[in-house]
Amino acid sequence: MSLSYLWSRSFLTSRPFLWLLFWCNLIGTVYGYIWYGGQLEYTLKFHPLWQIVFVPDSPTASLFFTFSIIFLLYPPRLKSLRLIRQVMEALAVVTSIKYGIWASTIIFWGVAQGDHMIWQDWMLVASHTAMAVEALLFVRFFTCNWIALGLAAIWTLLNDTMDYTFGIYPYLPKTLTDDVPQVCAFTYILTFFSIVAGWLAMLARNQKTSYHRDTA
Repeated sequence: MSLSYLWSRSFLTSRPFLWLLFWCNLIGTVYGYIWYGGQLEYTLKFHPLWQIVFVPDSPTASLFFTFSIIFLLYPPRLKSLRLIRQVMEALAVVTSIKYGIWASTIIFWGVAQGDHMIWQDWMLVASHTAMAVEALLFVRFFTCNWIALGLAAIWTLLNDTMDYTFGIYPYLPKTLTDDVPQVCAFTYILTFFSIVAGWLAMLARNQKTSYHRDTA
């Protein structure tokens, strides 16, 4: 078996692998919401209720991807569900790339300023890097279109705005507590990068699909 088979359509979209990916993402999502437990309780106590949805960034991204896997396993027939699928997939791509890179960068940024890596940090780096990788691998199998990507971009930018306007951004390493403006700027830049990365991936997918259609 060649290494190229590991990122081929036949392997990545096989039902055993999709189910494995589903359970990995679902477990990671549940763990993520548990990890955010303290911040969620604090937000509920000291912030308006409507802000709670903007607090758990990474687990919500993996939740989007988990639903996207379900849609791959069971493609919807109803038009309304197909539209929901497209938006969910676009959100999965943009937010998984964004928060996958963001979390790993913040951890190493904190270490560069004196923080210490523990085993949970390495676990978070591995899991969040996997989020970004799987988003880029699976976008070619998704059905999301440009409108869905635009909605995902709006949501992600809105999330950034809520985070740094109302102070509900993810907890940072102690060494970065005096670098919030720089973290905010980095977050917005990374959001635009993730939107462009998603757009380029979709463009490559559409061009490949068009090529195979024309040569069929």
